[in-house]
Amino acid sequence: MRPNLPNSISLFRVLMIPVFMVFLLADVPGGDIVALCVFVVAAASDFLDGYFARRNQQVTVLGAFLDPLADKLLVMAALVSLVSLGDLSAWVAMVVIARELAISGLRMVAAVQNVVISASRWGKIKTASQMLAIAVLIIEPRWLDPGWTLWGQTVSWYLVMIMLVFTVLSGIDYFAHAWRRLSGQVVVTGGRALDKTKED
Repeated sequence: MRPNLPNSISLFRVLMIPVFMVFLLADVPGGDIVALCVFVVAAASDFLDGYFARRNQQVTVLGAFLDPLADKLLVMAALVSLVSLGDLSAWVAMVVIARELAISGLRMVAAVQNVVISASRWGKIKTASQMLAIAVLIIEPRWLDPGWTLWGQTVSWYLVMIMLVFTVLSGIDYFAHAWRRLSGQVVVTGGRALDKTKED
């Protein structure tokens, strides 16, 4: 079956990930600039697939799987690459990656219960803060003067801290929302269905 336009955009984002990593990690002239351009295009495509899916009424199960997967793979690939280059602390990357994996696992649990947990505004802010922080970390060695500091810290440090705050907050919000949704599902045990639904 031929993928529709939104799913094709998500697939394109996945295919851009190895290209991004090669140019960011390879010792080639201007590789960081090419990597930044690829990253910006891939990040921008995240907004396009959702827009076309809603406009053309092409929201599919495959799209619901591909879109967040592509986002998480892009962010995780960027964080691992930046850690490898020494531009980002490993513990920061670990916090973000752990959050993304935990949410992915929770999505799987919700899917088994036929529960769809939509993204909140916190998730969207988290994604934007991650993309901004990563983009600044990529260009920092070339264009940002190390002497540009505020209270002894660089611009990228503050952006990374903001990214961490929204990453944790959005994770807590997602888990809280998922708990409310999942706690009211019917659980099958011993061949009998126990209805746990409790309306407020």
